[in-house]
Amino acid sequence: MRRVRANYSKGTVTGVHRIVTLEVIAAEWEPDLQLLAAVSSDEEKNAIAQLQDSGLSNLGWIESASLEVGDVVVSRPDTAECVVLYREVDVHHALQITNQCNSYCLMCSQPPTKQDDPWVVNQTLEVIRHIRTSPDAIGLSGGEPLLHGPGLRRVIEKIARLHPTTHIEVLTNGRLFAQKSIIKTVLAGLNCDVSWLIPLYGHADIVHDFVVQSPGAFEETIAGLLTLQENHQAVQLRVVLIEPVLRILPELCAFVGRNLPFVREVALMACEPIGFALANRELCEVELVDWAEVLKKSANVLKRYRVPFVFMNTPLCALPQDLWKNARRSISDWKNVYVSECDDCSVKIQCAGLFAWHEDGWKPTRIQALRGIIHE
Repeated sequence: MRRVRANYSKGTVTGVHRIVTLEVIAAEWEPDLQLLAAVSSDEEKNAIAQLQDSGLSNLGWIESASLEVGDVVVSRPDTAECVVLYREVDVHHALQITNQCNSYCLMCSQPPTKQDDPWVVNQTLEVIRHIRTSPDAIGLSGGEPLLHGPGLRRVIEKIARLHPTTHIEVLTNGRLFAQKSIIKTVLAGLNCDVSWLIPLYGHADIVHDFVVQSPGAFEETIAGLLTLQENHQAVQLRVVLIEPVLRILPELCAFVGRNLPFVREVALMACEPIGFALANRELCEVELVDWAEVLKKSANVLKRYRVPFVFMNTPLCALPQDLWKNARRSISDWKNVYVSECDDCSVKIQCAGLFAWHEDGWKPTRIQALRGIIHE
């Protein structure tokens, strides 16, 4: 979600719109869509006004240097702002279902709120309707999406109906799948291309429950994972590499290999330096290079059990070179930056880089240029 400054045509109301240009209005106009044409001159504004006068009441103009054709936005003419919820040009796409959560993870990048927010589901449904080109994949996240179980099901089914080639990835702690009512609401009869991204931070409750700051969460998470297996759902485990997790990471990987062999993939993720992570910096800020032996040992455990794994959010200079083949460029485009040390790096084009807000937080390692190295 990004806020940008914008000016609007008179009469524009607050709500979800697709950004278009004058040239594509005829091809993209539909009576149930709200369109805002990006303009930069009085001539273009007048052309839109003429179309409005001819009866196109669901069309207006917007003036902003920060928008592109295909963006889906929430217009806020009363504050001269525009909230960008979906950028067509991004590689990674994600939509938020809620900002509420039943966990309070030490490193949560988007701290939850207590207010009930069912309106977010309705807004997400509108965004999906306004996406013009189906992406390869789209993520659904929160907060905790399962807190709005029926709404989550509606969102999944709407994506599947309007964008049938799009793979859906739901980031959820999975705890509520321990409840029969949620299983019935969300999973019963579900026939969509969905993967479930479930965080697991320990091989025992003493670690996992501490990291998510919720007693009983480990047992609920394991029950949720087994529910997903029983319902033939694809699962990726997500493990954020903060200090309490790194201390037991090989044991956690062995637990996964022995007890959760149905997991499609384990994603080992560097911590995002924002949100609760800043308040818990002594536990969340780690120098990954100093944990190289733990990372290699954990990777070997996963290999031994034939569990696929990837490293995400992690610069290549933070990893032993024999793990580079498992690294992914995973940071969302609008969050992703590089520093001056990266300028002469021979593997920059394959590297995940850094989160844009590292300057207010931290880097995951001592960034250095790697020269004369080819990453295959």
